[in-house]
Amino acid sequence: MPEEETLERAREDERQGKSPSTQAGEFVREEFHHIREGKHGARSARQAIAIGLSKARRAGVKLRPPARGKSSPRVQRQAERDYEKGQRQPGRRPSPARSRATFGALKHEGRQAGSTAAISRQTRSAAKRRSPAERSTAARKAARTRQA
Repeated sequence: MPEEETLERAREDERQGKSPSTQAGEFVREEFHHIREGKHGARSARQAIAIGLSKARRAGVKLRPPARGKSSPRVQRQAERDYEKGQRQPGRRPSPARSRATFGALKHEGRQAGSTAAISRQTRSAAKRRSPAERSTAARKAARTRQA
C-alpha cells in the first residue's frame, strides 16, 4: 500500500493537470526511497520502476498499460490487470499472506538498485532506445509544460 504522502502528491499532480506518467513518478520515487532506507531491495532499477508503476495503476492513476509489442505479453497482462483494479471502486483488501510473501522475497534482493548509478544507467539505456525525434519531442513538451 502506498504511503498517504505519496498518494497526496500524486493527487496534487492530477489537480494541476499533469500527465499520468508524472503522477506515477511519485510512486516510483517512493519505491527508490524504500530501497535506499533498507525497507526492501530490488533486483534492478527496472524492477523498482515496475513496482512503482504497478502501485500507481492500482492506486487509480490513469496510466495506460504499455502498447502491444512494447513489452512482453506477461507484463502487458499484469499492467492491464493493475489498471483495471485501480479504475474500479476499492474492493477487497489484498491477501496478507501474499503481501508478506512478496515483501519477504524483496527483502532478499540487493540494495544496489536504488543507487544513483543504477538509476542513471537505467535512464540512459531507456533514452538510447528512443529515436532522436522522440527525445526531441519529449524535450520540447517538457519545456512547454515547465512554463505553465
